[in-house]
Amino acid sequence: MACHAAMAGKTNMIVGALHSEFVHLPISRAVAFRKKVDIKAMTDQETFAFQAEISQLMSLIINTFYSNKEIFLREIISNASDALDKIRYESLTDPSKLESEPELFIRLTPDAEGKVLDIRDSGIGMTKSDLVNNLGTIAKSGTKSFMEALSAGADISMIGQFGVGFYSAYLVADKVQVITKHNDDEQYIWESAAGGSFTITRDTINEPIGRGTVIRLYLKEDQTEYLEEKRIKDIVKKHSEFIGYPIQLVVTKEVEKEVEDEEAEEKKEEEDEDKPKIEEVDEDEKKDEKKKKTVKETKKETEELNKTKPLWTRNPDDIKNEEYASFYKALTNDWEDHLAVKHFSVEGQLEFRAILFLPRRAPFDLFEQRKKRNNIKLYVRRVFIMDDCEELIPEWLNFVKGIVDSEDLPLNISRETLQQNKILKVIRKNLVKKIIEMFGEIAEDKENFNKFYEAFSKNIKLGIHEDSTNRTKLAELLRYHSTKSGEELTSLKDYITRMPEKQTNIYYITGESRQAVENSPFLEALKKKGFEVLYMVDPIDEYSVQQLKEFDGKKLMSVTKEGLELEEDEEEKKALEEEKAAFESLTKEIKNILGEKVEKVVVSHRILNSPCVLVTGQYGWSANMERIMKAQALRDSSMSSYMASKKTLELNPAHSIVRALKEKVAADKNDKTVKDLTYLLYETSLLSSGFSLDDPSGFAGRIHRMIKLGLSIDEEEVAEPAAVDDVPPLEDVEGSTQMEEVD
Repeated sequence: MACHAAMAGKTNMIVGALHSEFVHLPISRAVAFRKKVDIKAMTDQETFAFQAEISQLMSLIINTFYSNKEIFLREIISNASDALDKIRYESLTDPSKLESEPELFIRLTPDAEGKVLDIRDSGIGMTKSDLVNNLGTIAKSGTKSFMEALSAGADISMIGQFGVGFYSAYLVADKVQVITKHNDDEQYIWESAAGGSFTITRDTINEPIGRGTVIRLYLKEDQTEYLEEKRIKDIVKKHSEFIGYPIQLVVTKEVEKEVEDEEAEEKKEEEDEDKPKIEEVDEDEKKDEKKKKTVKETKKETEELNKTKPLWTRNPDDIKNEEYASFYKALTNDWEDHLAVKHFSVEGQLEFRAILFLPRRAPFDLFEQRKKRNNIKLYVRRVFIMDDCEELIPEWLNFVKGIVDSEDLPLNISRETLQQNKILKVIRKNLVKKIIEMFGEIAEDKENFNKFYEAFSKNIKLGIHEDSTNRTKLAELLRYHSTKSGEELTSLKDYITRMPEKQTNIYYITGESRQAVENSPFLEALKKKGFEVLYMVDPIDEYSVQQLKEFDGKKLMSVTKEGLELEEDEEEKKALEEEKAAFESLTKEIKNILGEKVEKVVVSHRILNSPCVLVTGQYGWSANMERIMKAQALRDSSMSSYMASKKTLELNPAHSIVRALKEKVAADKNDKTVKDLTYLLYETSLLSSGFSLDDPSGFAGRIHRMIKLGLSIDEEEVAEPAAVDDVPPLEDVEGSTQMEEVD
């Protein structure tokens, strides 16, 4: 007894020691009593001290609250899959290794009454030495790092990255048993309630398991939800759906069964005895029919939880489109088939497989800010890691759905680590490249591409705005209506093939709608010269075209901005210079009248049928962009002060109104009607050029006065509207000139 007491004391010293070596001692009767172990059944039980860092880790896991405790099941299933991989690998050279348990599986058995969850695998199993070394005495190199990460606020789901995923079992269990059998050793039980030590015993109690490991979790009182069938199924579907081995769940089902109703029979017999017997002679004697009743019996069955096999591990040539369709629907819950699929693998320094799908239609919340940033699920060696990894794919491709399975990323890599992970950057680059290839393949089928472009053109344009590396390739996918395309959309490549020899630029106009830009005065001269103009009427076009400066060596040029090159010959240039000189007095006078409303007034050949237009500076906002920015609910109003472009009023020297106004200014600079007509011209050009009116009521007042003039209504007959901007009313000049001014 003295010997035993001394040994028990020594054990306690070891448990508290802070060093990485391990010592094992035969368990004393006192320890056996404390742990309620049957000493007769387990005569060879041994106790070991946890290595100090592991003991601290377990204490941290047990005593800290974590919301996502469900990851314990992912970790244990992942470890089970690794064990199955090892035995399968060994069986390649020695098939006899599988004889102890030919079937490779992972089986979950919940016991609601006992509050126990068993996770069994038929993997390689562990020897006694493995149990001692792997589960407690030799600290993994990542144990300390993981504890430091936890202290810094990292997520518990990182645990597997540091090689200590097994200990996540203590998130939900207060005692864990590991029953294991290796081909080269006997069956053992590892057990610990995380009190600083663990025991290992040769198993003489449980049924022989042949080969493999059973992790037996004695769940805490408040963690029994993990015994519920639905909860287990949800966790497996979320985290371990594509593990390469069948994950089975033992479920209890009630079945109805017909049995003889003995009570009814006894009652019938008693009734028959009380009645007098009357014998009847009958050729066909009635058969004695026994009454039956239906009873419910409980029956245990195994259900396979991961029937959707990892399609990406197979050769794409062997997979039918129907298989891709069913996989896509299982992955996304979409009711329609996918539009296109890209299945590929990358090998070399980096190894990963991926299947990417394009849906047929855009989701209603495609650009919703609170929505998940992408729809690519990240797996590491077929174990689900996360489905919202922002580093995996750019936001403009958030409509692409699929999976990526990496062989190189560490399991349970944290979000913080992902941001700096070089492997992920290479994966991202490859994914974007393959997706753009997929877009190119769809473009070959006009009908499918039209569906795709209608749904996701905004994403392509957003890509041009954000992705400088792939901008040129994405530009090939752009489609627009134009002055020559009719009802069909045209690509930039097709536009270039139709360009006249003397045209060197690609012209475009931005606006609110196709109808608004089709009759724009900015197109007049270009149409006459035979130059095609693209209609960019999607608000995002304003953003994308700012980044897309040129295509195939041709500069993109806005027809509503300054610096428009109309490929004029020498005669046209000379004529314009002469007209500038001739109209100099008019342009100066109009500038004086309009003041700060315009930066300058010039003569131009940009228009043919309209008297004037307002053009914006080359580098500021266009009229359409100004309209878009004003519509922003949360806009920064200070930005509009310096981004709103200065306006230039361009006059058409060939137009009768401009010529008449020139004569009127030449005759009398101080003619008061000049000011009113100038304002009217300015405001009409604001509207026709795509701007909004600063003072709609003032404009309406001027129009009303013109109407009265046309109807020969005397100004004095009607109460005069308030003067706007100190503009005098139209004076009653010679009747012969009044309508000329209106013209």
